[in-house]
Parts: sequence; C-alpha cells; structure tokens
Amino acid sequence: MQLINPTRIAAPFDHSNFVFELKHDGFRAVAYIENGKCELVSRKNIVYKSFTRLVSIIAKLPVKNAILDGELVCLDNDGRSIFLDLRRRHQDACFYAFDLLWLNGEDLRGLTLLERKSRLRQLVRGRTGFLYAEHVPATGKDLYQVICREDLEGIVAKHKLAPYVTSPPTWFKILNPGYTQMRGRREMFESFHERSQAASSPRI
Repeated sequence: MQLINPTRIAAPFDHSNFVFELKHDGFRAVAYIENGKCELVSRKNIVYKSFTRLVSIIAKLPVKNAILDGELVCLDNDGRSIFLDLRRRHQDACFYAFDLLWLNGEDLRGLTLLERKSRLRQLVRGRTGFLYAEHVPATGKDLYQVICREDLEGIVAKHKLAPYVTSPPTWFKILNPGYTQMRGRREMFESFHERSQAASSPRI
C-alpha cells in the first residue's frame, strides 16, 4: 500500500482547512490486522520483527480486519518520544495511530481525514499500547511555538477534508531546527551502515 509521506516545508502556518498534529520521533509503521493476527510493516515494506509485545496487543483490536497508519514510538515519563529508547527497548514501544485506511472490509481512503480520524479514535481510544493522534484545528503557528519550546521534533499539517491520496500533497511537515535528538543522528546511522557492510563482506 502506498503511504502518504508529508512534504517538508520551512514555516508553520494557520489555515481553517487544516488540522495540526504533533510529529513524534519514531519508526513509521502500518499495522495490518486480519482475523486476530497483526503485522507491523515499515514504509519500505519490511515487516518489523522486534515489536512482539506490541503486535500481540494490536492483534486484539475488536475487528475482523483493519489497516492503521502510524508511528512506533517509545515515550519517557513526560510523554516525549525518545528515539534511542525505541532502538533499545522494543518491548516498551507503543503505536501512535494517526490514520485508519481500512476497517472490516471497507476501504476508508476515500473519506475525509476528519471522518477517518473519528473512526480511528473510536477504535483505539483508551486501549493499552496505543496513542491516538490528537489534533489542533487551524492554528499551526501556536502549536509549532510550543513544540520548539518543549524540544519536540515538529508538527504535521493535514488538509481536514482530503481523502488518503499521495498526490497532490495534502500533508506537510514542519520540523524544529533546534531539535536536540537530531544531533549526531546522521553519524550514528552512517556508523551503523559501515559496520553492517563490514560484517557482510566476505573474508579472504
């Protein structure tokens, strides 16, 4: 399934046709649920194998089948997503659910964002292992100021009346340029990539 990837823009904005969500720092994931079983799949269509506890929780949703779009995150005591904790503590992860694409045989992608979010909220509200992506209507600038002050990753602006389509863009991400958890992130991944390549190279 082709996912919406938010288009990055430089500055926050206010607009009555948009809602604004917190951008948590984690791994993008789609939850596929079918007859009491669940798979968590990455944006590159790779099945996550490490989040066994969370998979078992999501599989217990009272549905015949469903597809949820979201993010795998690990939160600290203040509710902040900690990226390094997500890499180390897979069994403490939760699913930050921000869209519902399919439910009990019905393709919901043609519905508006607000209609999909309403159904999603009813499905996951109050359930262990889930975070529902609350939103702020219209006022992205104020929310952005808050997330920068609290050292969070950013916000995502979404057209509230748009269906789930990849073109034209209807989701936009605005990142916090001072976000401290990004420091050293590129070097960390480059080092991991180099170690992985070295481990897979044939020895002579």
